[in-house]
Amino acid sequence: MPETIKKRDGTLEAFDPEKITRAVLGALSETGAGGREVAERISADVVSKLEGRRRATPGVEEVQDLVEEALIAAGFEKVARAYIVHREQHAEARRAKALLGVRDDLKLSINAVKVLKERYLVKDLAGKVVETPREMFDRVAQAVAGPDAEYHSAGEVERSAESFYRMMTDLEFLPNSPTLMNAGTSLGQLAACFVIPVGDSIIEIFDALKDMAIIHQSGGGTGFAFSRLRPAGDVVRSTGGVASGPVSFMRVFDAATNVIKQGGRRRGANMGVLRVDHPDIVEFIAAKSDGSLQNFNLSVSVTDSFLSALDAGGEYELVNPRSKEVSRSLPAEEIFDLAASHAWRSGDPGLVFIDEINRHNPTPAAGAFEGTNPCGEQPLLDYESCNLGSINVSRFVSGDDFDWERLGPVIDEGVHFLDNVIDVCRYPLDSIDKITRANRKIGLGVMGFADALILLGIPYDSEEALEAAKRLMRFVSERARRASAALARERGSFPGFKASIWPARGFEALRNATVTTIAPTGTISIIAGCASGIEPLFAVSYFRKVMEGTLFLEENEHFRRIAAERGFHSRDLLGKIAESGSCTGVEGVPEDVQRLFVTAHEVAPEWHLRMQAAFQEYTDNAVSKTVNLPASASVGTVKRVFRMAADLKLKGITVYRYGSRSQQPLSHGRAGNPQAFESEWTGICDTCT
Repeated sequence: MPETIKKRDGTLEAFDPEKITRAVLGALSETGAGGREVAERISADVVSKLEGRRRATPGVEEVQDLVEEALIAAGFEKVARAYIVHREQHAEARRAKALLGVRDDLKLSINAVKVLKERYLVKDLAGKVVETPREMFDRVAQAVAGPDAEYHSAGEVERSAESFYRMMTDLEFLPNSPTLMNAGTSLGQLAACFVIPVGDSIIEIFDALKDMAIIHQSGGGTGFAFSRLRPAGDVVRSTGGVASGPVSFMRVFDAATNVIKQGGRRRGANMGVLRVDHPDIVEFIAAKSDGSLQNFNLSVSVTDSFLSALDAGGEYELVNPRSKEVSRSLPAEEIFDLAASHAWRSGDPGLVFIDEINRHNPTPAAGAFEGTNPCGEQPLLDYESCNLGSINVSRFVSGDDFDWERLGPVIDEGVHFLDNVIDVCRYPLDSIDKITRANRKIGLGVMGFADALILLGIPYDSEEALEAAKRLMRFVSERARRASAALARERGSFPGFKASIWPARGFEALRNATVTTIAPTGTISIIAGCASGIEPLFAVSYFRKVMEGTLFLEENEHFRRIAAERGFHSRDLLGKIAESGSCTGVEGVPEDVQRLFVTAHEVAPEWHLRMQAAFQEYTDNAVSKTVNLPASASVGTVKRVFRMAADLKLKGITVYRYGSRSQQPLSHGRAGNPQAFESEWTGICDTCT
């Protein structure tokens, strides 16, 4: 048997006949022509022929040629054709990656490579990529392991770096984008989420604008509560003039965002929040109806008193934040209907249930929450920041359950990683540095949950799925808090610990005020090759634009596996599915498979909400989740979703009705003309920035 094999780039690696067996097994599975015994027989035949050639080091192409010959000689012509097709597809992918100018040393998808090139991999001054995906993860791992030197030996620091590197290269855990972009670089800003206060004076407003620009330039996203600003038409005593109101200043922030790129990699993202009892709430709700504020997600900050007035069919008071005087009263239902109507039209505004959020504030002595980060999953105090990371839970399915023994240590290391990020990060403002280190909040979450359910054979919209969600997130939460406590015993609790809620709950030490968040995961889910966050699949099969004029037909890998194993897989079938993205009602797909691969717009609203509630029950911060509605959904449906969200004690809610935006980033195709998604489409909610 050869000792080594020459790869296409000329490097050598150990010859492993098991790789031949797996490749043949894949082609056999797709055609339903045989199992492992046949694959091993073909592999043995190939090895025998290689031995007969007496060449010490065969090349990859030579081995693949022998596999084709062995399959045909054994009477598996159909399997040989499937193997050839796969070989051609891989060759096409390699050519595409070469054109992108990236050496893919992790065998990632084309989309992952394209995203890495555009956003994450280090480039020289000429814009040429100068690191590989493995080198990127090594850069990040080495930088984030650095703080361990204060507590451990050099050997322990290196072991931490190796552990961080392994779980990233194995695509089991990935941190938020700024950490991948900036760790180990001169920029060094690693946090994703920031909330900046906006005070009621010109100086405070434009200080907030300056802070936003600095944060966006460093790679972060920003959230603002504009509720402190006096309403339009209110007196400005210093000048004798009248105020223009929160929405007018939001337009200034939006214009500034247009001309700033986050760390030179992407446009900035904002969340704008206004209390429901602000006198300008009507203007705020309708602020995006003219097509403006495209760099903002909007959320109405809903109070308990408003919900009580809504339940009673009564009015509630609007209060001038400057004078604290009641300006007028409005029927709660009128404002509720207005918010639902605009959300039905365009997806904005969402709702944040601010009193519910503050009931779970871990550090009330440090202040109250007013705003959140751009996608709503991270309520933060003034100037507070948070760094996030997500575990790809589809990697931890074993048989009919999660592999808890394997998952536990990754949770521990995820907490360790994110806590280190707090110390590695170079914060853009001293005020951010101070409160971030005082509370040391982190947000460990999950992605690939929809994939995990499929591997478990559980439909997304089922009671069994809700139970799986609760068991999973409870395990993540409890293990993460234990890991934080262990770090605290070694390194000390966060400075605000004694004044926090945790001592009264029986904790003697905690390194972090919060440990869990469910983020949308965005482009890191492309890198990991999994479904985003806790969202259901958006499409089973679809076309993606990878480069100018180049389309790739993609399909969910689990659908491909199941279809191959059960003998109904074909490229024609994928084309039919790509017309709508859904396999429901597609001839040739068994009913149980259709049920398992339910897509986002086929999931009834109440199941979206119940899934969000299942994760929120065991999440310190909040949950990014969109209730995707079909184009036929009514305003009444949106109202029911909003009311159910409040009843379930969610911290926030976002809806999106399919087709309600003329330039929505995600679209289905139509018969005979499938829609091709953009290269950076992540499969997440239509409204997430």
